[in-house]
Amino acid sequence: MARYITIALESRGVVCRARLLDDEAPLTCAAIWDALPAGGDAFHAKYARNEVYTLLPRITAAPHRENPTVTPIPGDVCLFDFEPWEIGNPAYGYEPGSEAHAAQGATDLAIFYGRNNLLINGDLGWVPGSVFATIEEGLPEMAAACTDLWRRGFEGERLTFARG
Repeated sequence: MARYITIALESRGVVCRARLLDDEAPLTCAAIWDALPAGGDAFHAKYARNEVYTLLPRITAAPHRENPTVTPIPGDVCLFDFEPWEIGNPAYGYEPGSEAHAAQGATDLAIFYGRNNLLINGDLGWVPGSVFATIEEGLPEMAAACTDLWRRGFEGERLTFARG
């Protein structure tokens, strides 16, 4: 039986629904499912192109990589596991005291809403993400909201994930 999550950009009032990829990423899906609901400040990617994400306290039950990609497609939902030293660089712009600076590291939950994404970072090189879900409902509306986020700014926006 398929399991689903809902993903929302709260301030914009947009919600999409994604199917967990339990066959392709069973350990990641289990860790995410157990951690829900979860959410935080929304960010639009600097490097990967068409990505919106949030940083959470590290989900230590998730494997470092499962069903990895460096070229996510529209509708992919990915988990990135970061050690404390990987994303605390001041050039990334995260506020001191944020999840990016947490002593235990951070989990990045991301959605990809457009084509031609490439997960490479100038400081770290390739940054594979674990694809754990695929958006099956509401992607066009979410893509429009993500584009608005890119053009108008993401301050005050929250990206949330919940069962259902």
